[in-house]
Amino acid sequence: MIRTFTPLVFPSFLVRKLKSALFYLIFAIFGQLLHAQQTDLTLNAGEYFETPGVNVMAFSNWYNGLFSDSKISGIEVIHHGVRTVTNGDVRLNATPAQWDPIPTFVDRKVDKANNRIDTYEKYPDYNFEYMIRAEAKGDAVVLSVHFDKPLPAALAGKAGFNLEFIPSSYWDKSYYMDDTAGTFPLYPSSDMVKDETGFLAPKPFAIGHKLVAAPGDPKNMITVTSADAEILLHDGRDVAQNGWFVLRSLLPEGKTGKVLEWELKPNAIPNWIRKPVIAHSQVGYHPAQQKVAVIELDKNDTSQEKATLYMLSKSGEKVEKLALQPKKWGQYTRYNYLEFDFSSVKEEGIYELSYGDVTTAPFRIAKDVYEKAWYPTNDVYFPVQMDHMFVNEAYRVWHGTSHMDDALQAPVDHEHFDLYAQGPTTDTPYQPGENIPGLNVGGWYDAGDFDIRTQTQYYVVTNLVHAYEDFNPQRDETTVDYPSKYVDIHSPDGKPDLLQQIEHGTLALIAQHRAVGHAIPGIIVPDISQYTHLGDGLTMTDNLIYNKDMGELEADGFRSGKFDDRWAFTSKSTPLNYGSIAALAAASRVLKGYNDELAKECLDTAVKVWADEHAKEPDLFHHGNTTGGSLEDEELKAAVELLRTTKDKKYATRLSEMWPVIDKNFAAHAGQAVEAMPYMPTDFKQKLEARTKIYQKELDAHYKENPFGVPIGRGGWAGNGQVIGFAMTNYVLHKAFPQLIDKEYVFKGLNYIYGTHPDSDISFVSAVGTKSKKVGYGNNRADFSYIAGGIVPGVLILAPDFPENKEDWPFLWGENEYVISVGSSYIYLVNAVQDLLKE
Repeated sequence: MIRTFTPLVFPSFLVRKLKSALFYLIFAIFGQLLHAQQTDLTLNAGEYFETPGVNVMAFSNWYNGLFSDSKISGIEVIHHGVRTVTNGDVRLNATPAQWDPIPTFVDRKVDKANNRIDTYEKYPDYNFEYMIRAEAKGDAVVLSVHFDKPLPAALAGKAGFNLEFIPSSYWDKSYYMDDTAGTFPLYPSSDMVKDETGFLAPKPFAIGHKLVAAPGDPKNMITVTSADAEILLHDGRDVAQNGWFVLRSLLPEGKTGKVLEWELKPNAIPNWIRKPVIAHSQVGYHPAQQKVAVIELDKNDTSQEKATLYMLSKSGEKVEKLALQPKKWGQYTRYNYLEFDFSSVKEEGIYELSYGDVTTAPFRIAKDVYEKAWYPTNDVYFPVQMDHMFVNEAYRVWHGTSHMDDALQAPVDHEHFDLYAQGPTTDTPYQPGENIPGLNVGGWYDAGDFDIRTQTQYYVVTNLVHAYEDFNPQRDETTVDYPSKYVDIHSPDGKPDLLQQIEHGTLALIAQHRAVGHAIPGIIVPDISQYTHLGDGLTMTDNLIYNKDMGELEADGFRSGKFDDRWAFTSKSTPLNYGSIAALAAASRVLKGYNDELAKECLDTAVKVWADEHAKEPDLFHHGNTTGGSLEDEELKAAVELLRTTKDKKYATRLSEMWPVIDKNFAAHAGQAVEAMPYMPTDFKQKLEARTKIYQKELDAHYKENPFGVPIGRGGWAGNGQVIGFAMTNYVLHKAFPQLIDKEYVFKGLNYIYGTHPDSDISFVSAVGTKSKKVGYGNNRADFSYIAGGIVPGVLILAPDFPENKEDWPFLWGENEYVISVGSSYIYLVNAVQDLLKE
């Protein structure tokens, strides 16, 4: 019997549904495969794990400088273009603070075949060695800690594997720790515990085996799982305002081999591509300038958009002024760059730039665009930094009259925790711990700290003198009243502000020579608890001179038994002496006619110290960055300034002998050489011009390295100071040899500071430009606020290829610390640019 099969016949609507379901099933399977391919982490050429939206770095960087709080080391996560996790390493505290121990790096081995990185480290004081393995498995990185020998008994219950999460990316977001839900706190509020030694630490605010951080935020969601070890979530801000959220597992005792394992899984948004950045000047441009925006693109961004310049009309309309396909520059660090040249547009007005769906903040094209750009630095930042003065601004008191108990002689053979040291003798008539009279005058808070670092002080004085001599700025918006030690911001007193600031810095320098007969490395607090002080400098001490014979709570209105005075480090250093007298000689020129007595004392001191130093062997005590630069560099400065002030040929003779010093480091010394040129023999100018021709060829090398055309450093401190110095040198050389050095090499430096730089388009000068830094590392940093006119270090290039400047976290001092040295050079540069635009 033959059977026939009648085919099933489905209604047409059902056929369509079946086809649709089959299509979506195939699409879902294919999509999962595609997603798996896209999210698998693999080791790239930069030797870190990568997939679109996620980078996991394993010891690409090491702890920055002296301090563990640099937050740049260990296991780090760059999550959708933002570094959110750092310092994944074995640490000896749950929430390590600024000077807590860090390990010693031994070796790092990259195994591309097995998709892993092994890093070997040790704590020598405990004879403790270990290895951290980071191994990519699918869309996760498995982190494990390995011992050859068991954990030393002294570290039991102390050593743990830590991973730190930046609070600004996670506060106001939720988390799951196992099945328990919670939210990351905006402000620290953990329970605290004190051990038998008095050590204070926060208790964990969550404990479990699996943390899901920010489950509702795809850009920041991270899952950390530990199958065996308990993981603890701490808030480091309970101990120090610069602390991060810390995930930690204690390391077990008595085990070897693999002793701990975590799975780290950062969420990756499929096909994520970083939005373009249109780097441009937030201040704007003069009509006559070249105007080039640099467009920064994700390396996976293949879009080919036109860039457009719009003018904003008075009625609010956007009027297209120029639309072009940007010119390709190439790759720098991890990004590709384009250039949009809109120099042809010269009409004054308000403009915006657009590329794709990104539009910039408005900026101006105008002839007076730089006229007021240095005002906040002059009017606010420098007055706020003035030590030994009460500083008022309208209803606000920035700080009281601080450090009037300066300063006690530092102890001999003592190394301070912040780059100061005292040698085997005091080099003064004073005994360790004895008050040195007369040091409680002048000077500026160095940076985010309260110390008076002489090397910085004389650099600032010299810059301000040159700005006053070259551009004669007569701006007067500040009252400085020395008899009452009172400063009032936005209150003219009939005296040029720049002269008053020069006087203030000079008083601090000359006070050292009056007190001990030579320049000293500086004045700084002896105790870490004072050093980390945030807020009003007045509250650091009682302003009464310390008397060791009085009780701690005793005081008579002049002296007290409270040991809170700053130390003066006083070891002799010939380079420091030269740097100091260079500033004194320069200051004497502009103080003449303003404060004649001080001007004469400065010059007399400078001439005497020069003679004294040349009559003996140099003192070469050196420590950190507080005892001056090299002997030759500092002597060169002194020779130039004394020659300019006195016109004495002996300084010209010495300068001629030092030509090899100028030639060897021309970029650093060219500006000084040009300043001395009018007082030197003809052959000096000829040699200088010939060396400038060689330097001119070197300038183009910067543009070959990066699209911004300036030197961008790769150290642990970002390079805005270097960029400004580069532009200043080019200004002086342009004025001397305009046929050799184009003025655009000056403009490029200022444009960089104002937003034409990697990572973002923000202006690095607080309160200058449409979008500028609103968080900075000053003594106000705990308030997440800024000091108008302060300039931050800028973009830090984290190895191997990540440019970063965080605007939501002020405590990264390598990126965000205001420094007076850069403030002074910035004032000079803005005035220099205005001068060039008059040509």
